[in-house]
Amino acid sequence: MSSQVTIDRAGRNSLVLAALGVVYGDIGTSPLYTMRAVFSGPHHSVPITPDNVLGILSLIFWALMIVVTVKYVSFILRADNKGEGGIMALMVLALRPAAEESRRRHVILILGLIGAALFYGDGVVTPAISVLSAVEGLEIVTPSLKPYVIPVTLAVLLLLFLFQKKGTAGIGALFGPVMMLWFATLALLGVINIVSAPAVVGALDPLHGLRFLAAHPLLGFFSLGAVVLALTGAEALYADMGHFGRGPIQLAWFGMVLPALVLNYFGQGALLLSNPQAIENPFYLLAPAWTLYPLVALATVAAVIASQAAISGAYTITQQAIQLGYSPRLEVQHTSARAIGQIYLPGINWTLLIAVIALVLGFGSSDNLAGAYGIAVTGTMLITNLLAFCVMRWLWRWSWWRAILVVLPFVVIDLAFFTANLVKIFDGGWFPLVFGMGVFLLLTTWKRGRRLLYLRLEKDALDLKSFIASLGLGGTTRVPGTAVFMTPNPDSVPQAMLHSLKHYKVVHERMVMVTVKVLDVPRVPNAQRVTVEALPNNFWRVRMYYGFMDDPDLPHTLEWCAEQGLDLDMMDTSFFLGRETLIPGFNTEMVMWRKKLFIAMFRNAGSVTSFFKLPANRVVELGSQVVL
Repeated sequence: MSSQVTIDRAGRNSLVLAALGVVYGDIGTSPLYTMRAVFSGPHHSVPITPDNVLGILSLIFWALMIVVTVKYVSFILRADNKGEGGIMALMVLALRPAAEESRRRHVILILGLIGAALFYGDGVVTPAISVLSAVEGLEIVTPSLKPYVIPVTLAVLLLLFLFQKKGTAGIGALFGPVMMLWFATLALLGVINIVSAPAVVGALDPLHGLRFLAAHPLLGFFSLGAVVLALTGAEALYADMGHFGRGPIQLAWFGMVLPALVLNYFGQGALLLSNPQAIENPFYLLAPAWTLYPLVALATVAAVIASQAAISGAYTITQQAIQLGYSPRLEVQHTSARAIGQIYLPGINWTLLIAVIALVLGFGSSDNLAGAYGIAVTGTMLITNLLAFCVMRWLWRWSWWRAILVVLPFVVIDLAFFTANLVKIFDGGWFPLVFGMGVFLLLTTWKRGRRLLYLRLEKDALDLKSFIASLGLGGTTRVPGTAVFMTPNPDSVPQAMLHSLKHYKVVHERMVMVTVKVLDVPRVPNAQRVTVEALPNNFWRVRMYYGFMDDPDLPHTLEWCAEQGLDLDMMDTSFFLGRETLIPGFNTEMVMWRKKLFIAMFRNAGSVTSFFKLPANRVVELGSQVVL
């Protein structure tokens, strides 16, 4: 019994350490730039006075307590989709009780997709501001190194993105210990400076924050746009829940991350109280001069880890979007044979790299980048509240008053942060918004275009049962072997089957129609993966089920058909796929520019062969033209 307890405790501790490395990288590097953004940002900076410092520290502390601790760590983590979290998982969860084509369903879809799009905007800014703010410590070491800040930042980012195709499985084990050292350093630096100005501890009293807002209503409102930088990365707590579980994430937060962050912010506040000139870089000036080089190195590594979490999050959410039908097929490479979540998407990787480089070169400093940071984060937080309300009201069947009572305080706080960040749109906040809205346009265009294409093909489709009955009348030659046809509608004849019969004038001895359906759960157990139905004339109908985080492997899934009477020999099986060439028509179901955008996306989508891992030498593609 004691041995089992020891094993469980060791496993839990390893998950807590791993969560430190993956989940808390973003919020853990916020002390690098938050206080400087508040007191010396390019716009609406707060004057450094004792009352203002205590007021800002009080706002930061209670924001961490209410938004991160209460909302995310204690509440939102309970809204899991069979253990998985994140904006897409929450959207699918909220959609579950909504009727098809209902107004509520459309609203939830739009909210979820906007949240996902803003997540991409956040994912672009995170690597840029994290690495740039870490490397800016070189200026504190010696001003002569200032010209090298941008080149070093770009070099670090380039290496980071180039390394993605190798995967993080090899170095992932180092993330936890490095971040543990980072948080220990944050706490130590904070304590050293708090000792010199213990009055700063008074900021734990929320009255300091309220007095600051009351004394400076307009300035206090604007300052919220910088205070919220202390919360960036909170969404990662929820998004990465499936990797570690609720318990380890909560233990890591309460046991190390929250105390370290609070101590460091209060240490920076103490430093500013005793030396207002330290606002030049209050984080690095917490440390003795002789520790600056190793501190810059440690901060840069921590920033890289924070960036890695944002990049991996973009990969994961893209994979979910592909499975749920909101994104064209993209090349997905698995970088680890053991870790399911270790994936690499080249197209997403290089798009993010180009956007990140543009941000660093365009803004030039972390102070300027702070203007671009916050809008996407607060927008996603606000949408999470609304989707959580939908889950509470219609899935958990809470009463209206109970659901509103729980969500309303979070909505008010997040709405205040979001509106405060709106004033930064012209200071750089437009970038993540434009980037995110571009992603939203692509997601919705693909979904709508695929729906129109399906309806157009369905209009010309033949009824399967009638087709099979007509073949039973004779006159068609049957040739040896098995033919597999993929079709979205199991009751209609696949277009590829009609074209095959038209061109080859033969039908295979065994005809198998495969329909793949993605369910609103993260993963489907192998025992529930496939159903097989025998039809007349040696036709077979196979339905395959995947979760939105599953990795489709059609040949492997077909092996499970043997248990239900359909035993396939891959060496005697051919896969027939339809390849449509789309031509824009003049109907009014979609505006022409958007129709052309969909056609361009359709033309450049990844192949069905690679996406479903079909053996390339067993695939036959049959083309057709479709007027959309």
